[in-house]
This record gives sequence, structure tokens and C-alpha cells, in this order.
Amino acid sequence: MKLKSILAATVLAVSLIPAAHAADAGAISIPMIPIPGHNFEMGKTEVTQAQWVAVMGENPSHFNKCGDDCPVENVSWIDVKLYIKRLNRKTGQEYRLPSEAEWEYACRAGSQDTYCGGNDVDKVAWTTNNSGGETSPVAGKKPNAWGFYDMSGNVWEWVEDCYDSICDARVLRGGSWGSEPQGARAAYRCYDGPAFRGSNDGFRLARTLP
Repeated sequence: MKLKSILAATVLAVSLIPAAHAADAGAISIPMIPIPGHNFEMGKTEVTQAQWVAVMGENPSHFNKCGDDCPVENVSWIDVKLYIKRLNRKTGQEYRLPSEAEWEYACRAGSQDTYCGGNDVDKVAWTTNNSGGETSPVAGKKPNAWGFYDMSGNVWEWVEDCYDSICDARVLRGGSWGSEPQGARAAYRCYDGPAFRGSNDGFRLARTLP
């Protein structure tokens, strides 16, 4: 794991709090939040077990008794890409994984806080401090200034990028229920192989706006 901030020079102080809306996904409700001043939006929460099952028909999660509103986990980067392909076919939308830069921009929401949403980790994140060794339903902690939940903690989030141009490793951001607080910091980076599945790895969606 490597600590590095990739947006130190590009975070803008934006006071506007964007409103979430449910994307048109048929029977699948995917609340998205537009990013102020940019032409993309991201999922208000991590993709849940219910949202995964609605597309894939089965639940791969290790914590599958946690409930429909818990984040899906135990999914690889490759699994996620297949999910997105099927979701797009089902909905007619063009969802994708966020880039690492997009992810950190949304996480920081115009601030330089230590975590995504503040400087008190227990208010914004499920980590080893408070998780009890398992995932929790999404949106159970304080959101950041733009309304995004769980960008620190709960599950690591796959992003599109290769890790430092090494494409047999893909970037994960945000930390998880199994991370020490430093792993949930806004600037912290992690990686795994694209076929790796772990009970602390999930994702959230992004979409380019017209």
C-alpha cells in the first residue's frame, strides 16, 4: 500500500451541495449525485447487495446475511466490469467505474479533511474502530459535504485505474471495515490484482453526463 494524494493541486472550494437523483434504471434504483462544475456523477453510496442481485441474479458477498442495503463485496475488478456491462444493457445507461482522480475529487468535496467527510473517523467511516469485524448497511455514517456516504470505510472501492501504470494491479480507495483508520484516509491508496475477490472489496458507480 502506498500513501499519495493525486489531487492536492486540483481540489476546488465549492460550496454548492448537489442533489441526489435516482437514475432511470427500471426496477433498479441507483441514487447518483452530480459533481459540481464537472460533467460526471457518482453513486451516492456503494453498490448494494440488492443492486448487484437485481442484475447478476446471485449474491457473492461474504457478509450475505447483512441485508439488501449492505454493500456488495467479495467481487473482483473483473466481476465489477461484467456487472456494469450487464447493468448498461438492462438500463440503457452508460455506467462505469470512476477514475481514481474522480473518486478522490468526490471524496474530498472541496475540502482537505483527513477522511471523506471530516476529520473524525468514527463519524464518517466503518473501520476496525467500530465495525465489529463486518460490513454495515450503507449510509449509516455522516456523508461528506456533497452527500456521498461511506467513501471512507465499510468496503474498499475499485476504480478504473491501473496502479502506477501496472495493469495487473488495479487501484482500490477508501478503506474498509477491516482497515485501521489510516487506511480510510482520503489520500490513501491500495491495489490488488483485477481477479482478486475479498470480503472488504466493493465499488460505486460513475456516469459521464451529457
